[in-house]
Amino acid sequence: MRRRRLVSLALVVALDGVTDPRNLGAVIRSAGAFGASGVLIPERRSAGVNAAAWKTSAGAAARVPVARATNLVRALQELKDAGCFVVGLDGGGPTVIGDLPVADGPVVLVAGSEGKGLSRLVLQTCDVVAAIPIASSVESLNASVAASLALYEVARQRAEAPSA
Repeated sequence: MRRRRLVSLALVVALDGVTDPRNLGAVIRSAGAFGASGVLIPERRSAGVNAAAWKTSAGAAARVPVARATNLVRALQELKDAGCFVVGLDGGGPTVIGDLPVADGPVVLVAGSEGKGLSRLVLQTCDVVAAIPIASSVESLNASVAASLALYEVARQRAEAPSA
C-alpha cells in the first residue's frame, strides 16, 4: 500500500544548465533508483541524452522519461500551477534539505550547473531554496550528487510519512 502511494506522487528532477552528459546520466540513474517520475532539461545550454549519458545511466535512460523544455522557467511555472512544489538546490539556501516540509506532495527538485549554480530566473521561480550541509573544506557538490542526495531525502521522508 505504501509503495503505491509513493508512486502516485510526482517527483521530477529539473536540470538548469548542466552540460556534462555524464552528470545527466547519473541524474537519470538516481531518478530511477528513487522513483522519480522523470527528468526535465532545457533544450539549449544543456546536455542531451547521448551515448555518454546513456552509458552513465546504466540503462535507466530506457525507463526514466526525459523531457526537453523550450523554456525551463515557463515549464517550472506550469508545474507549479499544476500543484508541484519547486525546490531549488543551492549551497546558500536558507532551508536544509532534511527540513523540507513538502516531501509528502508533488515535488520538483532543481539542480544547477556545476560552475554557476541555478540561474537567476530559475532561482526566483523556486518556492524554496534548499541547501545540503557539507564540510566547509569543500566548496560545493557536483550537480548529479546534489540531485541524488535530494532525491534520497525526499524518498526517505515519503517512506517515513504515515499512510493516509
